[in-house]
Amino acid sequence: MATLPETVFAYLDRERRRHLEELMEFLRFPSVSTESAHRQDVARCAEWLAMRMRQAGLKAAVYPTGGHPVVVGRAAAGSDRPTVLVYGHYDVQPVDPLDQWRHPPFAPVVEDGYLWARGASDDKGQFFLSVIAAEAWLQAVGALPVNVVWVCEGEEEIGSPHLEPWLRAHRHELTADVALISDTPMFGPDHPAICYGLRGLVTGTITVTGPRQDLHSGVFGGAVANPARVLAQILAALHDADGRVTIPGFYDRVRVLNSAERARLAALPFDAARFREEAGIAADAGEIGYSVLERVWARPTLEINGIASGFQGEGYKTVIPARAEAKISARLVPDQDPTAILDALEAWVQRWNRPEVTVRFERGEAAAPALLPLDHPALVAADDAIRRVFGVPALYIRMGGTIPVVPILSELLGAAPLLVGFGLPDDQFHAPNERWRLDLFERGAKTVAALWAALAA
Repeated sequence: MATLPETVFAYLDRERRRHLEELMEFLRFPSVSTESAHRQDVARCAEWLAMRMRQAGLKAAVYPTGGHPVVVGRAAAGSDRPTVLVYGHYDVQPVDPLDQWRHPPFAPVVEDGYLWARGASDDKGQFFLSVIAAEAWLQAVGALPVNVVWVCEGEEEIGSPHLEPWLRAHRHELTADVALISDTPMFGPDHPAICYGLRGLVTGTITVTGPRQDLHSGVFGGAVANPARVLAQILAALHDADGRVTIPGFYDRVRVLNSAERARLAALPFDAARFREEAGIAADAGEIGYSVLERVWARPTLEINGIASGFQGEGYKTVIPARAEAKISARLVPDQDPTAILDALEAWVQRWNRPEVTVRFERGEAAAPALLPLDHPALVAADDAIRRVFGVPALYIRMGGTIPVVPILSELLGAAPLLVGFGLPDDQFHAPNERWRLDLFERGAKTVAALWAALAA
């Protein structure tokens, strides 16, 4: 690990209160990308972030994308030093239901050792760590030990529709050795973690149509195919009795977990009872032959996300619905190909067509999985930084969710993904009362500052 001057940590200690006040200012922007009413708030938030980067000593600019803007910052250390790209997002989730918040979502409050506000953990707070860590190096030392490029987008919560075209247009300005992303949680309050794997994602809609309009079940029942019943048959056939997906070819390219990784996952301090309590279930379920962590991190899944058909109002309306629809999604693991999985889903669904109903599959999103070798130098550097600040080694974990930009950064920019987050699983991101532990704000900034030195070694 390269030398980390104590003056860097001393600066962060000295400026802690100011940095927290600045983060609270950042959180006051209602930068909800999904709602057109907040379009100007999103734009103002981007301008504020660029201004704050410049105050930290970075070069910064706001780039139009055709949607919400991207904020880019830069700090040069020299052509002989590695380059780190820091990715994050300044847009946030909607706040509904508003009446369930203990404090107004865009009026940050410090209480009970937490900072409460929308975006505190996902992702404004975690991204802000890298800005103040860079400021600490620049103020205490005069330069960073690595080149750093910051890319902070305003559309992550709506699927980043303009990010990939923007990255392709600017790829030659953004090439990097490592892509640092702090948008994942730690394993627990005392268990800092490095995430080395993410699942991919595909989505789609199955639609069954039958009669031209809803029909009276007393007049037509028994002689007309019911789209809701046909859809129920289709959905029931997606899995077998052992919890395995029945789509032909679904598992063909799934990378098998080796014994070493299974042992590593089994050794994690996983609390199965707490998992069931958080999920609100009496017993876990899923593919037979795999542990809970293996199922949610390293095995593919196919889920039914929503079903709509027929009369949903109070009382009863005895109709045969004209239409039934289900939204589904599949989480993918290395080496599954999203396009191939969508092709397989579409082919399987279309086999259910028959003269009495029409069955259609509409493709939705597609994002590839990501996996980084455990011996990659970036992971080793991150572990060094975590040990220095937290006093314990990092846990190596996977995540069951998807961050679509990760494989894009790797493919377009050649950057190895390094996912080191400082939130917690119970931070309530995407829910009312989002929060972030203040001690992790402090330790997270120091870890990122130490990471710059470790990556320069």
